[in-house]
Amino acid sequence: MGFYFYGQFSMENAVKETKAQKSERLKRAMNPWDGLAEIRRFAREGFDSIPPEWIGTYFRWWGVYTQGDGVGVVGGKDGQGKALPFFMVRIRIPNGLLRSDQLRTIASLTQRYARSIADLTVRQNIQLHWVSIEALPEVLDELWRVGLNTTGSCGDVTRNITGCPVAGVDADEICDASSLALEADRMLAGNAEFYNLPRKFKISITGCRVWCPYPEINDVGLTAVERVVKGKPEVGFALRVGGGLSTEPYLGAPLNAFVRWNQVLPTIRGIAELFRDSDQLREHRERARLKFLFLRHGWTAQAFQKELERRIGFQFDPAEPAQPPNDVYRDHIGIHPQKQPGYCYVGATVLRGRITPEQMHAAADLSDRFASGELRTTNMQNLLIVNVPRLKADELAKELGAIGLPVSGSAFWRGAVACSGTEFCKLAITETKSFSRWLVEELEERLPGFDQHLKLHVTGCPNSCGQHWIADIGIEGKKIKANGHMIDAYYFCLGGALGLHQSIARPVGYRCAATEVPEAIERLLRRYLADGTPGENLRRFFARHSDEDLRNFLAGEFVDAVARDLPEGRVPSGVEG
Repeated sequence: MGFYFYGQFSMENAVKETKAQKSERLKRAMNPWDGLAEIRRFAREGFDSIPPEWIGTYFRWWGVYTQGDGVGVVGGKDGQGKALPFFMVRIRIPNGLLRSDQLRTIASLTQRYARSIADLTVRQNIQLHWVSIEALPEVLDELWRVGLNTTGSCGDVTRNITGCPVAGVDADEICDASSLALEADRMLAGNAEFYNLPRKFKISITGCRVWCPYPEINDVGLTAVERVVKGKPEVGFALRVGGGLSTEPYLGAPLNAFVRWNQVLPTIRGIAELFRDSDQLREHRERARLKFLFLRHGWTAQAFQKELERRIGFQFDPAEPAQPPNDVYRDHIGIHPQKQPGYCYVGATVLRGRITPEQMHAAADLSDRFASGELRTTNMQNLLIVNVPRLKADELAKELGAIGLPVSGSAFWRGAVACSGTEFCKLAITETKSFSRWLVEELEERLPGFDQHLKLHVTGCPNSCGQHWIADIGIEGKKIKANGHMIDAYYFCLGGALGLHQSIARPVGYRCAATEVPEAIERLLRRYLADGTPGENLRRFFARHSDEDLRNFLAGEFVDAVARDLPEGRVPSGVEG
């Protein structure tokens, strides 16, 4: 009897495994990239044959995770909604570089296996929805046949490496850094040395002057700089580390480093190793990003650089004076001259990133007819065609418009960015994709002719997959009670910016039902149009007004501040773009 009592006592008093401990245990047990044969077996045996560790963890290393049931987080428990027996599959597109045959393959897969639903993401990926386990091996095989893959698009690994989508054709770029992005991708994606990082690891490398791939919000942000040494010009890179958004946004810390071209890959590898070996970052899933060395563990940029230089075995030259872009808005939409005489690139808007198979097939065909068959995805969820003869650009633009991908449009159409929302995400609070389209249409009707650059980002929960922290107007999904029912609502954050005037958007204390958002934005922008000084953009207008002022502009009257109601539950493992 005593032995039985002891065993019962031990079970009842056993320490429950934390999320971090479970994750670390599963990662130590298996490199998911070794599990392709298992995936093929699951496809033969059906969804019910898939064990929980694959559903909840290992699939993510393959860019795959279960999608929600359309209700989002409120329909589940423990901070996560219910899942359907279908998958999101995210396709890795380093630097956003695509060929027409690759886009056709994605279009075909979307039509056959994803119920014709695909989205461009804020990391230049394309992701499919409604993919069954039976179809997954065929999807992976067809992607591999055209040089694409899903490896590491989710999970505790290096995510898609972003870069300037007009690298190599930008008339004003410092250098074409896309080759470095591709080399870094080959070095890290699928490499068993880096399959087990504390959490996701994001890299941005750009040679453009306007930092369009947002290096400030990446774990590693490399931006091209020029210097003269002994009378000879040299191109290298400035380095920022630890950037990230989610519930605790942090803009990357600049290091005192001039990174030579041939030092870029060893530097990236060294930072990845430093991150991988940081045991203190493995203790809490909610604080497992590189930025928490700075936010929680007392690291400084100087300390980070010292440890990095020790690992890589060389010291950097001192940094060149920073040249962050000054209030540049670059969505790449429209017709723009290339550095190649007589050629241009044509940027088409993909509203909220949602693109159909028919549009992808047509865009691929147009890129072959009018150009060299090269396309680019952007982190504002748009699609470009490059190397277009200038004399054909207007005709191409007309054809893109005819398939629903206009090369011009209102500030609202161009500036809208949206995460997946409750339509597919198990962690979302609000629906975002259809809401964003409706919001854009409402604002176009309410404010015809509004022509100021505007980043209008919609994110369905506080985790910022829609990057609301860096938007002019960022709205964060909430739920409020109305007439006894819980309905979608949004909380406003204003004045986010990157570059010379970098700033995290300010939570101004205003929240309203989703149906009231267009009216609130209309009031705010009409106040800007009435009271803004000549040449004053939205960032400056917001900066010179208090939170109380902005809250009252949105409400149209004096209102008390409302708290954001930050959640204490889990953070997402892989849902962001």
